[in-house]
Amino acid sequence: MTPHINAKDNAFAKLVLMPGDPLRAKYIADTYLENVELVSNVRNVFMYTGYYQGNKISVCASGMGVPSIGIYSHELFSEYGVEAIIRIGSAGSLKADLKNYEMVLASSAYSQSTTFRSSVLKDSEVTNIAYPDKELNELILKNASDLKMNVHVERILTEDAFYTYQTPQERADISEGAVCVEMEAYGLFSIAEKLGKKAATLLTISDNLITHEYTTSEERQNSFNSMMKLALSLAKDFQ
Repeated sequence: MTPHINAKDNAFAKLVLMPGDPLRAKYIADTYLENVELVSNVRNVFMYTGYYQGNKISVCASGMGVPSIGIYSHELFSEYGVEAIIRIGSAGSLKADLKNYEMVLASSAYSQSTTFRSSVLKDSEVTNIAYPDKELNELILKNASDLKMNVHVERILTEDAFYTYQTPQERADISEGAVCVEMEAYGLFSIAEKLGKKAATLLTISDNLITHEYTTSEERQNSFNSMMKLALSLAKDFQ
């Protein structure tokens, strides 16, 4: 047990899928997993372990923001033997032609603030850009091809503030070309780099900040099934 996870030893699979919303974690567990067990529920941050097509996998909520995912990913990696975490979340598009429900795999995550990264890594490693694991990204793209799913591979922007005065174009310019914005990947990548683990971020566009097309909270919770199936397909690769 850790300060934020009340699961027993060996409660988690080698691969963890990490949505932000605890109810999205519950939806995935209820919809896709067999022999599933709720293994941690501290602060109602639900964490499940079960089997997808016969392969063990865990689904754990992260909450919102870099500090929150930083806590849970650190404890899963360092205390529970987790080898890889794939963040599966929603994002706001910074491009008019990147539409709702399209998927984006982060090639890198840009953050205007380096405060979190500077607290977990040496000064020489502190930059505004954090990277996913290359091999894990390649595996996600291979599985996407097998499933005939289209995935954009692009830089994303991780922000600390949900409400900001910056325009979408200003946010894209500052981040040197990010196509969408979310709130966790930079922290996850930094923790994985610190601990020598694997991490990736797969996102579904939930709203377009240029065209102002939006999805509801219920749609975000229950309708990102392509992303969920793609991430779940990697269970077989971590047995």
